[in-house]
Amino acid sequence: MASAAGSSGGNASLADPLLASAKKQVSAKGKHWEAADKEARRAAKESGGEDGRPLLFRTYKVKGTLLHPYRALIFIRLIAVLLFFVWRVKHNNSDIMWFWTMSVVGDVWFGFSWLLNQLPKFNPVKTIPDIAALRRQYDLPDGTSSLPGIDIFVTTADPIDEPILYTMNCVLSILASDYPVDRCACYLSDDSGALIQYEALVETAKFATLWVPFCRKHCIEPRAPESYFELEAPLYAGRAPEEFADDHSSVRREYAEFKEHLESLSSAISKRSDVYNSMKTDQGDAKATWMANGTQWPGAWIDTTETHRKGHHVGIVKVVLDHPIRGHNLGSQACTHSLNFTSIDERIPMLVYIARGKNPSYDHNKKAGALNAQLRASGLLSNAQFIINFDCDHYINNSQALRAAICFMLDQREGDNTAFVQFPQRFDNVDPSDRYGNHNRVFFDGTMLALNGLQGPSYLGTGCMFRRIALYGIDPPHCREDNIVVDANRFGSSILFQDSVSKAINQERSTIPPTLSETFLTEMETVVSASHDKETGWGKGVGYIYEIATEDIVTGFRIHGQGWRSMYCTMERDAFCGIAPINLTERLHQIVRWSGGSLEMFFSRNNPLIGGGRLQMLQRVSYLNMTVYPATSLFILLYALSPVMWLIPDEVYIQRPFTKYVVYLLVIILMIHIIGWLEIKWAGITWLDYWRNEQFFMIGSTSAYPAAVLHMVVNLLTKKGIHFRVTSKQTAADTNDKFADLYDMRWVPMLIPTVVVLICNVGAIGVAMGKTVVYMGAWTIAQKTHAALGLLFNVWIMVLLYPFALAVMGRWAKRPVILVVLLPVAFVIVCIVYITVHILLGGFVAF
Repeated sequence: MASAAGSSGGNASLADPLLASAKKQVSAKGKHWEAADKEARRAAKESGGEDGRPLLFRTYKVKGTLLHPYRALIFIRLIAVLLFFVWRVKHNNSDIMWFWTMSVVGDVWFGFSWLLNQLPKFNPVKTIPDIAALRRQYDLPDGTSSLPGIDIFVTTADPIDEPILYTMNCVLSILASDYPVDRCACYLSDDSGALIQYEALVETAKFATLWVPFCRKHCIEPRAPESYFELEAPLYAGRAPEEFADDHSSVRREYAEFKEHLESLSSAISKRSDVYNSMKTDQGDAKATWMANGTQWPGAWIDTTETHRKGHHVGIVKVVLDHPIRGHNLGSQACTHSLNFTSIDERIPMLVYIARGKNPSYDHNKKAGALNAQLRASGLLSNAQFIINFDCDHYINNSQALRAAICFMLDQREGDNTAFVQFPQRFDNVDPSDRYGNHNRVFFDGTMLALNGLQGPSYLGTGCMFRRIALYGIDPPHCREDNIVVDANRFGSSILFQDSVSKAINQERSTIPPTLSETFLTEMETVVSASHDKETGWGKGVGYIYEIATEDIVTGFRIHGQGWRSMYCTMERDAFCGIAPINLTERLHQIVRWSGGSLEMFFSRNNPLIGGGRLQMLQRVSYLNMTVYPATSLFILLYALSPVMWLIPDEVYIQRPFTKYVVYLLVIILMIHIIGWLEIKWAGITWLDYWRNEQFFMIGSTSAYPAAVLHMVVNLLTKKGIHFRVTSKQTAADTNDKFADLYDMRWVPMLIPTVVVLICNVGAIGVAMGKTVVYMGAWTIAQKTHAALGLLFNVWIMVLLYPFALAVMGRWAKRPVILVVLLPVAFVIVCIVYITVHILLGGFVAF
């Protein structure tokens, strides 16, 4: 949009870049995939469908020309690994036997963890929604729709670490999504309980009265204004190109004013509160925070008190926008404009603010507790059959995404047994080189497609649509009891909520929520109070699971364990986009929480070895892999530090005969990468994606993963869980550089092992060069070969740690060529130091 922003004329300059016609995107199917549901489609066409419902998604499998060699190579490598183990044990000859024993144990673990990772990938499946078929079936001729309801949850924990502008853009993209407005409702959970978050939501509701019909009129994509207005030449697919330029300019001006309002809220609330507090002399020293209507804010105050602070306040539920059938209740506060929205639906979905009650006497259970509070409040108000949740830093990038997820839920084949539909996570703030593997395409486009061929992908925390009753802990239809007891012991003491659960189980639908009486609002505040879910089934067999840092994986595990399946939705245009931490330290903190939560799951009642009675075998294997993979880092760290053996004067071999040992290792490692190359083919990713995944796994294995293992040991000894730390989404102060955070090195203790590994390998390479100079004439050909093979391992580690070395350089890393020069210089310096010391002390000490 830069060309438009720089124009003074307005309409004429906007027309060319903004009215470009839509181009066909790369097919979501991919060239290495073929239809796998031809028979099912033929049968459905001939019979008209078993229950009158059409097939609403297409299924694809990897072509045999790629899949069969892929499977064969996995089997061949498995045989090779077993033969390697046999060879090592048979030739148990080493200069350091304790290290040989550790290396054998490590190799056995590497083989085991590789098998856990590889077995579930035998049958990748891609599923693509058929939105056109959904429209034909559920969109009615009179313009209405018979689609089921959706409750949309957005969670935010802190307005500082998670900027308000991101959160409000997420909300705006939801309100403007292409789904019947009377069939969806948006619930924002604010775990800070701050007034600024509520008033920002009110401002967002006002701006939405302009933004939403503008998006519908001109078919805007994406429908998050911040992302949309950053586009230099957004594609136009609307039906009023002659009005678009003027409309675009007007909406862009209004959005700029909207952002100014958000930025001024903090000072406005503070000034308003000072005025009210000066008028209220009966409060003593307490300085309350006041709302615009002249009442005290029940949540956290700016000047905190014991019962009005983050972590201790009453529950709050406020309906910002009422159900569209009753009007949006903004009155004259709605955004005024002169745009022509004739024949455009200007209604907006229901919008609700929730700040669950908190009390220091109770565990708030982090994000899982917030989601469960939303689940209960929405059950009373809208009680939609389906639920989708978003982190506040994500937004809807494809307005058809909600319909896409519904395709899987309503399909005649496995729809009724599908508990949730997971979408890939995409990020639009990652540096072009993806230095720290934030895109994680190997996982999202490889592993998840593989799980899609089993019982389904795991729940990934955001961008996932659930069937409400699956979250309530109800079994799937094929194994559900006839009479399900809904009582206080399981669902809490609220009679109204228990009644809503019964209606959800019986699929009783109501398109109009209850009247918002004082009694009803009080009941909603009760179900989000701090103590409501204590001594109940919430967090155990009902809702999102508690007591584990990664509530997503364990919640998905619980649902799969009941016999439900899940689906992975692939779309040509990415469904959702978000913000990823491009700062190394923030990224590693995120990894510590994820991997630590995985280990917590292994040592809990949700251990994949014993839990989940109805899990398929390979699905169980995949969950086991998700819970034990951090332990691999201990052996990687051991190997990464082994180059210090170069400092030992004598030749030291971990395994004899050394040449055969290294050749075996090279063959086995090469086979991993050949298998990886085949995965790259069917997953549709690039070598850069694959390589960044390898590099960041090495960085994590020398920092975040060992830290998570240490946390787990402390947890087992002290019963203190992984510390939940909200990943900061704030950017560095340099607003002129979009990727300033990438070059901001923040030192923390968990980086020490990585630094030690880096220094050890730089030193080892330098010493190896020095030994080559000193002993070149004395070494035999075998010794030279062994030295070269050992040096190859050191160089490999250095290449894997290259992104970390760039991070250490800070802003100098903007010119990577500096590192390319510095490393050889460091090698040469160490080499010279070694040679000098050898010459000076050679007569006294052996080197």
